[in-house]
Amino acid sequence: MKTRAAILGQAGLPRPYAQSRPLQIVEVDLDPPGPGEVLVRLRAAGLCHSDLSVLSGDRPRPLPMAIGHEGAGEVVEIGAGVTDLEVGDHVVAAFVPCCGSCEPCSSGRPALCEPGFEANSAGTLLGGARRLHRHGIPIHHHLGVSAFAEFATMARKSLVRVDADLPFHEAAIFGCAVMTGVGAVTNTVQPPPGSAIAVIGLGGVGLSALLGARLVEPAALIACDVNEDKLAIAKGLGATHLIKAGTPTGVEEVRSITRGGVHYAFEMAGAVTAMEFAYQVTRRGGTTVTAGLPHPAHMLSIPHVGIVAEERTIKGSYLGSCNPARDIPRYVAMYRNGRLPVDRLLSERVALGDINAAFDRLADGRSVRQVVEL
Repeated sequence: MKTRAAILGQAGLPRPYAQSRPLQIVEVDLDPPGPGEVLVRLRAAGLCHSDLSVLSGDRPRPLPMAIGHEGAGEVVEIGAGVTDLEVGDHVVAAFVPCCGSCEPCSSGRPALCEPGFEANSAGTLLGGARRLHRHGIPIHHHLGVSAFAEFATMARKSLVRVDADLPFHEAAIFGCAVMTGVGAVTNTVQPPPGSAIAVIGLGGVGLSALLGARLVEPAALIACDVNEDKLAIAKGLGATHLIKAGTPTGVEEVRSITRGGVHYAFEMAGAVTAMEFAYQVTRRGGTTVTAGLPHPAHMLSIPHVGIVAEERTIKGSYLGSCNPARDIPRYVAMYRNGRLPVDRLLSERVALGDINAAFDRLADGRSVRQVVEL
């Protein structure tokens, strides 16, 4: 079949993207689902910094690629062997397909699925296939999803069924922003009530982490960002203190508020300077968590002795340490009962044809979560 999709042919083009147009909206050929695969009519897809890092070249990927990894849609065709989904089901895509049988999956850590990682790195679906082509040339899949398209063929194990009455533009952000941010708090470290918590970087993932931190009833919930508008949003979402990042007194302010530093700091900006700040505001015996994805060449330098003498912990969190099949329905339920107001993260809805300009707004920090409606 034919479908329109946003195709990246060359990374690293200059900004503004509205002029250089790294994403071309073109018609491509899409193969039907093979064994263990599903054809999805996509309805909404969120713009994430992980997509932006592919455009900029900070996260090298095989090209050409149909990008987008945070999406929701409706099942329209089912491949052989798929018995637990039906045509018409509403689904959210998870950007790590979980095979269910490798060592990480078997030990309860599906976010680290080894075949899923290999497929994502190669730009294929979980089974190794590429189902997109243009003029006979294969097009790579972005993290098994390729959500900036009208239709996509995905592995069944990349999909989680959700309630049909959940609006698509809300459902989409559960596939990355909510899982990554909320999961970093509720899965990766599980802070006890009364903890002092800081969130550094207030994009869609960072504000999701803020919402996750609210669930544990912290004694202090400190929001840190360079953008005043995002700090205002954080205040409305429950932050008890706001810190303008990048100022010479920022670290001292956090340590003064918390009488020595936070118990848990969550770095969500994907920048070494943000991670350094997060480490510096973490108290002795505390934990610094990072879910940001900086350029692979960027290095973090910290005093080795402090890790020992202060019993520091540094933890990475990928996909929020989530089991998507378990956590997406759980987070949706929390949203519906008012405990996780993720709809307040949505900045605007945009058309597929306006996607390059939307990435300019994301790069400038002028949005939290934009959603392409398809």
